[in-house]
Amino acid sequence: MIYRLKGIGIKTDIMQVKVLFFGVLAEVTGTNCKHYSEAHSIGDLTLRIEDDFPEVVHYNYLLSLNNEIINSDAQLNDGDEVALMPPFAGG
Repeated sequence: MIYRLKGIGIKTDIMQVKVLFFGVLAEVTGTNCKHYSEAHSIGDLTLRIEDDFPEVVHYNYLLSLNNEIINSDAQLNDGDEVALMPPFAGG
């Protein structure tokens, strides 16, 4: 994403990550989707999500990065998509 500073015409790149919330986490956060800028790792992003939605810490969830489940801290890039998915059961 590129922003222009008003009246100057200077381009500034801002890194953005899309975060999707599923199930009970969507209910708790009150949203299905939120964008975060300048989050450079999963650890950094998780802290920012917990700052915005403190009640999330009370829930178990899996993280996926660009549709792949991850178990560790990973670096993020502009345009990445992170999903928080609570446990689910099929029927």
